[in-house]
Amino acid sequence: MACPKTVSLWRRQRYIGGVHGAGEDMVPDALYNALQSRDRRFDGTFFVGVSSTMIYCRPVCRVKLPLARNCTFFRTAAEAEGGGYRPCLKCRPELAPGRSLTDATDRLARAAYARIAAGALDGRSVADVARDLCVGERHLRRVVSAEFGASPVELAQTQRLLLAKQLLTETKLPVSRVAYASGFSSLSRFNALFRTRYRLSPSGMRRTRQAGAQVPGSLRLLFEYRPPYDWEWLLGFLAVRAIPGIERVADGAYTRSMRAGRAGEHTGWFTVRPAARHDNALEVEISDSLLPALIPVRAAVRRMFDLDAEPDMLSEHFAADPIMGPLVRRRPGLRLPGATDGFELAVRGVLGQQISVAAARTLAGRLHAAYGEPLSGIDGISRLSASPQRLAGLDPMEISALGMPLSRARTVVLLARSVADGDISFAPTADIAAAREALERVPGIGPWTAEYVAMRGYHWPDAFPATDLGIRHALPGIDPAARAESWRPWRAYAAIYLWDSLSTITSG
Repeated sequence: MACPKTVSLWRRQRYIGGVHGAGEDMVPDALYNALQSRDRRFDGTFFVGVSSTMIYCRPVCRVKLPLARNCTFFRTAAEAEGGGYRPCLKCRPELAPGRSLTDATDRLARAAYARIAAGALDGRSVADVARDLCVGERHLRRVVSAEFGASPVELAQTQRLLLAKQLLTETKLPVSRVAYASGFSSLSRFNALFRTRYRLSPSGMRRTRQAGAQVPGSLRLLFEYRPPYDWEWLLGFLAVRAIPGIERVADGAYTRSMRAGRAGEHTGWFTVRPAARHDNALEVEISDSLLPALIPVRAAVRRMFDLDAEPDMLSEHFAADPIMGPLVRRRPGLRLPGATDGFELAVRGVLGQQISVAAARTLAGRLHAAYGEPLSGIDGISRLSASPQRLAGLDPMEISALGMPLSRARTVVLLARSVADGDISFAPTADIAAAREALERVPGIGPWTAEYVAMRGYHWPDAFPATDLGIRHALPGIDPAARAESWRPWRAYAAIYLWDSLSTITSG
């Protein structure tokens, strides 16, 4: 492990930086110390390019330690590849956890990065993404390059190539399907870029394949994370909220149906479980029907299971706090559960107002059984959740007949109409305050629901449902909103720890 002094020095830096990065921000001695220790806390937060081989590695790579004078440090894989380095075949940079973006210097850069990771530039331009975020294209390019050391197009291009590398290594998919699943619209363009960037043909990369057994009709991929990771807690959290027919928790795994693609045109399912023969990784099985939307599916799974979190940053932040410090030390691996479908989560939040988790689960099951589309392909998963377009056209009286107050049924319909009309989007946003305000403009949605949706639907780590009954029980005699100010920018994690401190997951 890196010594405390190294970690402290590291955490004072705004960027990772390096010989190739911003001069005043680089701390090459600290970075080299982290590389030498192979400390998993830094996995994915920087990459090292080795000039003697022109290969870049993760800081956990087990190859012989390179000489310090041959090392160049990069913030992202895209920055390393832009410097002419190709990915290591041993440590496999495509498996590295992503960066925690809470402390990104610009929220716009954070939102753009999240959208790019979800495939926003596949078939679309940077100008399109800029319009989505209500900014100018030139400004978007500038803030993204300043934050991540690469342009939006370079980030997307590196993502596609690294996904292709993973598919070639871990699956038996034909090269043509690998190309299209990775976001390339042309096989010839894929082959040419792959050869130019990696100095190997796709078939040559395939000779390094480590593919395990694949189930017909699906593919399996590894998703790595930084330890510690409390899988059992997260699985328990999801189990008590699992919507019948849409989600299932059984045999230590989570399975759910999913709609993906720009218009939700691809449907299928995925299953997540701990990887059997790989440390610090989950194995994700994805139905073949979702392969055309693999990039957004991967991004959604990483977000839902909070795989890019940096637990040591959280522990350091809460270490001296008399309330949170002991809770985090007791269970250091808790994560912030996200969602693959923001609208479904928002409806779940509305249904859960002033009733128990179990009652909300029952109502959600009835709603989606009545209005969700049927789906086949895996046991226990029979439906897709109801779309906003489907619910928007319903009479609230019809929904109310499922067992909820008419006022709540009206809120569900009005929420669906707002989403269907484009007034509310659950894509990553640079302005989370505006997103919450848009939610609260829907009659029947108040601060608790808006914060809960921000916390899980937008996966915003500083959301905090201060009026939540469970949080108030965990903080007797204390004003939660005032006390939580010192927990910024990790208040959503504080909420998770407060819920856990009740010894039963009863809120949210």
